[in-house]
Amino acid sequence: MTVSTHGLRLRSGSHALRSVVELLSSMRFSISLLTVICIAAVIGTVLKQQEPLNNYVNQFGPFWAQVFGAVNLYTVYSAWWFMLILAFLVISTSLCIARSTPKILAELNQVKENIREQSLKAFAHHTGGALGEAPEAAARRIGQTLVQGGWKVKLQQRTTPAGTGWMVAAKAGAANKLGYIAAHSAIVLVCVGGLLDGDLIVRAQMWLNNKTIYAGGGLIADVPAQHRLNERNPTFRANLLVAEGTQSSTAILNQPGGVLLQDLPFAVELKKFIVEYYSTGMPKLFASEIVIHDKETGEKIPARVEVNHPARHKGIEIYQSSFDDGGSSVTLKAVPMAVGAQGSSKSFEIQGTIGGSSSLTNGQGAAAEKMTLEYTALRVINVENFSEVGKLGAGTGVDVRKVDLRNAIDSRMGAANKTKEKKELRNVGPSVTYKLRDAAGQAREFHNYMLPVKMDMAESSPALFLLGVRENPADPFQYLRIPADEAGSMEGFLRMRRALADPAQRDKAVQRYVRQAIAADRPDLAQQLAASASRALALFAGPDGASPVAPGKSLAGLQAISDFMEANVPAGERDRAGEVLVRILNGVLFELAQLTREQSGLKPLPLDEKTQAFMAQAVLSLSDAHYYPAPMAFELKDFTQLQASVFQVARTPGKNIVYLGCALLILGIFAMLYVRERRLWIWLAPTGETGSESTVNSQATMAMSTNRQTMDGGKEFEMLKTKLLQVPA
Repeated sequence: MTVSTHGLRLRSGSHALRSVVELLSSMRFSISLLTVICIAAVIGTVLKQQEPLNNYVNQFGPFWAQVFGAVNLYTVYSAWWFMLILAFLVISTSLCIARSTPKILAELNQVKENIREQSLKAFAHHTGGALGEAPEAAARRIGQTLVQGGWKVKLQQRTTPAGTGWMVAAKAGAANKLGYIAAHSAIVLVCVGGLLDGDLIVRAQMWLNNKTIYAGGGLIADVPAQHRLNERNPTFRANLLVAEGTQSSTAILNQPGGVLLQDLPFAVELKKFIVEYYSTGMPKLFASEIVIHDKETGEKIPARVEVNHPARHKGIEIYQSSFDDGGSSVTLKAVPMAVGAQGSSKSFEIQGTIGGSSSLTNGQGAAAEKMTLEYTALRVINVENFSEVGKLGAGTGVDVRKVDLRNAIDSRMGAANKTKEKKELRNVGPSVTYKLRDAAGQAREFHNYMLPVKMDMAESSPALFLLGVRENPADPFQYLRIPADEAGSMEGFLRMRRALADPAQRDKAVQRYVRQAIAADRPDLAQQLAASASRALALFAGPDGASPVAPGKSLAGLQAISDFMEANVPAGERDRAGEVLVRILNGVLFELAQLTREQSGLKPLPLDEKTQAFMAQAVLSLSDAHYYPAPMAFELKDFTQLQASVFQVARTPGKNIVYLGCALLILGIFAMLYVRERRLWIWLAPTGETGSESTVNSQATMAMSTNRQTMDGGKEFEMLKTKLLQVPA
């Protein structure tokens, strides 16, 4: 049988109805729908689904983000048009099966013994030969041999002018046509299972039971009933977040524009969350020790949930999806970044909870700016790759404010511990992420490490406190690097920062430097050096609030000195003058550091490589600190971690249907690809000649057809020719 691409053709009804039925039941329509579904699946795989709208705006721009959102490309698998295509594919494929199945079943028992003798010679595989036995005896021998070989055989006796002839008709490989039915039925079952386990039932409840999407905030217990699905919901797939020591019985279904709440017939209590890491910092294992509290019976059922090892209760499966912070408490210390006339220099500590926020005020009086500190995330383990740490330094021309520690790991997919490049992985300790939001609602995100990080393993190199900031969630963090003093704190740098903002302290540092550099008998040189040093230090420190700044010029730091030289020093003398000015600046800043230590009752810094490395980094940090976009930075001082598990709870009645469809698909494809349908005919006609035992000899004409022309078909025909006709190959 040749499978037609045409559909069912009704003999009655209107022309429009006949055309619609013919189109829906045609194979070309099914293939077109399957192609569209494959394209949609590719889009859903390449384009991250159910991300925040801002992420798509940053990636595609406002116009295309709105266009893609209008056609539901951000939720492809739950889009109305995707569901509609699946429904039409089910209808179309079912009609194809209904059209073809009766013909296939009818042909299973047909061996087509009525074929004419002349037709056998038209087949690609045909032969002939004389047999030394009567036609009937040869037919029965051949038929018995074929039956033993698994063929379905039928003998037909025919009367000819030369006598009685026999037609042997045989058939094998009928499972090939059954594979067609199995494969097409599999498509229907998989689509039906997908519809049942998709958003179709949820959408139906929204339409029929007046359920609406909830787009507000607040406590889950306060969400009204019209945003909740009851426990008898036949199918759903939702997320459930449970912190250690707490329990929850309400899951969340993410929907375009908001969420729906799914009430569960049980509550999940998280006793303990377990996480193990690879040496790369990637999670190796995360599991949850839980207790399931049945609402109906009050039974408490302990269980363990791991990835790919879900727990099951009342037809609902509980999968380990991921993990999150469960509301860890953190203690932060405010580090003033704007000092002197620009802001307060007082430090203070503040406590908060991850996921919460605190109100702050920058300044006093009517001009005070109100800010909100939002505690975003706490990470207790940060494993970074330092194998190419030299690329992060200022000596390579990289912006000294940018320290992208995770670049080497994040640039690879898959297992981060399996790369050909040499790695130097180190755990640099905990970090905290927070946002500072102003009164207008604009926020910047900050990421600060708790412990100083030693970027260079040289003994003299100082450890650095890394203070990260970014304006946009899609951008990488840029880091201000502050050197740690001998006590492992920022205090040495902060003392220099406060002193640099004080003109009196700057004057004292200049006088100390001049006394160290110029002999007492050269007052003229001392006066010139003091003027140059004061000018360089004033430029580096920046304006005190009253000094005007030229438009487009840098306020402070090394860039301010560079701008000054470009405006006042001839181009040919800038290199030499720059070297002299930077040498003076470094010397004065060293004396400023020594002055602050004396005032704090500390020993002077020794003149060694460690001090030199510390001061070199301190100069860069003091220069960059002017551009830190917040009046204060928050240093993580202490924390109490509280983990939370994110479970996926699912009731999936279509899962078994999909499994059955997959099994049928495998069997169907195997049958269609590896089972060949073969038909064999042998016409045995009497010759009129008699043999040695007075038997009538016969003339045999043999032909074979297959549904696919292969080399195996030719070999089988040659084998059958030798075996049945006793003709040498």
